[in-house]
Amino acid sequence: MYSQRRNICAALSLLIEKAMCEKGKVMKQGFDNDKYLQMQSQHIRERIDRFGGKLYLEFGGKLFDDFHASRVLPGFAPDSKINMLMQLKDQAEIVIVINASDIEQNKIRGDLGITYDLDVLRLIDAFRGKGLYVGSVVLTRFGDQPSAVAFEKKLESLDIRTYRHYSIEGYPSDLEKIVCEEGFGRNDYIETTRSLVVVTAPGPGSGKMATCLSQLYHDEKNGIKSGYAKFETFPIWNLPLLHPVNLAYEAATADLADVNMIDPYHLEAYSQTTVNYNRDVEIFPVLNAMLERILGTSPYKSPTDMGVNMAGYCIYDDEAVRAAANQEMIRRWYTARCEKRKGTGTDAALEKCELLMKQSKLTVADRPCVQAALDKAELTQSPCAAIELEDGRIVTGKTSSLLGASAACLLNALKAEAGIDDNVLLISPAVIEPIQTLKTEYLGNHNPRLHTDEILVALSICAATDGNARRALECLPRLKNCEAHSTVLLAPVDNSIFRKLGIHLTCEPRYQSKKLFHY
Repeated sequence: MYSQRRNICAALSLLIEKAMCEKGKVMKQGFDNDKYLQMQSQHIRERIDRFGGKLYLEFGGKLFDDFHASRVLPGFAPDSKINMLMQLKDQAEIVIVINASDIEQNKIRGDLGITYDLDVLRLIDAFRGKGLYVGSVVLTRFGDQPSAVAFEKKLESLDIRTYRHYSIEGYPSDLEKIVCEEGFGRNDYIETTRSLVVVTAPGPGSGKMATCLSQLYHDEKNGIKSGYAKFETFPIWNLPLLHPVNLAYEAATADLADVNMIDPYHLEAYSQTTVNYNRDVEIFPVLNAMLERILGTSPYKSPTDMGVNMAGYCIYDDEAVRAAANQEMIRRWYTARCEKRKGTGTDAALEKCELLMKQSKLTVADRPCVQAALDKAELTQSPCAAIELEDGRIVTGKTSSLLGASAACLLNALKAEAGIDDNVLLISPAVIEPIQTLKTEYLGNHNPRLHTDEILVALSICAATDGNARRALECLPRLKNCEAHSTVLLAPVDNSIFRKLGIHLTCEPRYQSKKLFHY
């Protein structure tokens, strides 16, 4: 059954990828992406020159597919950061850092569902696919963990250079033990050949900053001039502390308990109010002392000084950006509620999202598709879904013997976009019923209703001979950036389809059935 599902998803992914190459929904823009690419790459070049021609750039957040940024900064392309690096590719090389303990514990990326070690391989392929040079992989906090040693051997068999960095007692506060031959000096020196060394990782806590500082230590010992800087998109330092974009970042990191705050060091040094987050502010005195110990003098007076982010300069419609960020806060609140229901979230994360909602005076009434789905569910006494289209129309779908609510809603949305009467059947029951038979009698599935992936495959087959089905299928790109809500938690496959279509989905934190096992 799972194998069959994967085959269907693979076929559907090709269909969606082809469809989404077309122009999607046009939402109100507020961010100048071209200006961002130009300003950001130029600012990084200037920082390289400032340090004599070599810069270790700690890269936080996602280099690929930064959908959070594209949602809260409408106009920001999900791959803007990697495209920005492309403008520097002759100067740049990538160093990927992974915590050896994360390998040993099989730590998983929640958004991709793969382990950190597999994500390292994925990242290498992705960087190489863009023509960027991947210099090496660093195993941090290395302690001869069996899984880490095995992964190291695998990388070496793939002709990927690997280095070991070790745990340092007292890190990050005990400078005597850190900045010495038994501390940073014990780490392998990473051989690099480019002026810009981008240090990135599969996730937080991988040791990016320590890797950069270790390199500064070795460079200083070897008489090589180099510097350190940090790239973080959020919070945006030159937006107000309580700007919705910065609050949306707090909502996105509610599980990490990040808190935005005024950078006190920057205020003292320059009499300028800027925004940073608690972890960078808290670690700055230690980091500053470490830089002074390594370099003789620190080049920075504040955490904000260390950053190179130019995103705030590229917002041209603040109203559009605020509206988009407010929607993100509501979505994050729903996500926290659903994760709590599934047992993967915490009370603290949910309470943080609730606080941000109240602080921003936001309610579910600010998300029209929610009430539409709830009203339909109350009327039909069954799970329902709703999608808000670009022009403000809201279409709904209910659970039936043939279709799940999300699949029905998706079909109804395509009908609405194509101008097809609601009574017209895009897919005949004669097509659906054999698929149901396949699922229940041959693949052992107890749920006969078609999921969104199956209904789109069926629609694409019908489109070969039916004009209405073809017109509906051609409207798939128009659903990009639409808002949707389900009155029940959806199956992973349905969540995946909505994500691939670019539909921003939220769900009520309840299951469709009282079963204990859901997939």
